[in-house]
Amino acid sequence: MKEKQVLPVHMAVIMDGNGRWAKKRFLPRTAGHREGVRTVEKLVDVCVSSGIRYLTLFCFSSENWNRPKEEVSSLFTLLNEYLKKEIKPYRAKGINFAFSGRTHLLPDQTQQLIKEVVDSNLPPEQEKLLLILALSYGGQEEIVDTAKKIALKVKNGEINADLIDEKLFSSLMYLPEVPYPDLIVRTSGEKRISNFLLWQSAYSEFVYLDTLWPDCTEKDFNAALNEYAARQRRFGKV
Repeated sequence: MKEKQVLPVHMAVIMDGNGRWAKKRFLPRTAGHREGVRTVEKLVDVCVSSGIRYLTLFCFSSENWNRPKEEVSSLFTLLNEYLKKEIKPYRAKGINFAFSGRTHLLPDQTQQLIKEVVDSNLPPEQEKLLLILALSYGGQEEIVDTAKKIALKVKNGEINADLIDEKLFSSLMYLPEVPYPDLIVRTSGEKRISNFLLWQSAYSEFVYLDTLWPDCTEKDFNAALNEYAARQRRFGKV
């Protein structure tokens, strides 16, 4: 009897290794980032074909602002190109977009593109995948921003401090409507969470791939999904 397919509802990915991929080939780091975009397209196709409903990509961390200005500028140029290029073909596949992080710090052009992309999302009944791009994102920063929202509500008399609990806290985070990730994948062999989804990952499964992000293939992504499924069966969760 064929085993039932076990999939995460929400998969999140720390896309690590673009710089090392470029360095190995004596190319500028920007070449690694550009190649990494092609890998994103491969993963998105795997998620859509598999039936995964949410995919979060750690695209630009709050710490990335400390990188050289030229690299930061090139990253946003690439992101702007991506949003303009992929919106139409992604819509045809039933893909909507959401954005998480301190997006108000992003360049004006990027903020405008984000608004246009979100405003043109498909109706919920046509959505097959919600692709969430974490930009200017940090897990600690998200927790701090949420704490500030709660403090302001207490100050304004909207809520009683005694009623603050995990449920209330979760409801005021960046994307409260998105379920927490079942699976978090990190590429390049590093085994760190790097300030990513600290609150939401409390019960996530972590899978680490040795492959640099630009070298990842459908086979790598399916291996991560298979490892997730194996763990769920091993611990009797399905």
